[in-house]
Amino acid sequence: MECTVRWMGSDAGMSFVAESGSGHAIVMDGAPDAGGRNLGPRPMEMVLAGTGGCTAFDVVLILKRGRHAVSGCEVRLTAERAEADPKVFTHIHFHYRVKGRQLKTEAVARAIELSKEKYCSASIMIGKTAEITHDFEIIEDC
Repeated sequence: MECTVRWMGSDAGMSFVAESGSGHAIVMDGAPDAGGRNLGPRPMEMVLAGTGGCTAFDVVLILKRGRHAVSGCEVRLTAERAEADPKVFTHIHFHYRVKGRQLKTEAVARAIELSKEKYCSASIMIGKTAEITHDFEIIEDC
């Protein structure tokens, strides 16, 4: 896996473009009080978003492979960071909203647990510095 992050230059303040090895690009920027222009998410927001994407991917894939009628999955992550540098994540709460037809509580709980314990590289890595908690709700698809 590769990624190249390039500063957009002094005219752009603290904006950077990240280009992934798979050919995708995203702009990241700092807060105005740190010299940024608020043109994109902060780098640590990207870490949080990537973690949410990683676990959501797992949960959907596990449920689909189990032939459960999943039609939606949303994860809201709420994070706390250390006060002093390095300002690592110290606690992250994951709230899953999983939508589908007749989804069983046990199946959703198992998919989330498998993601947390075995498959989600991002949350397992972040779990080295942060306490991770989660809960979920199931939304019946009409």
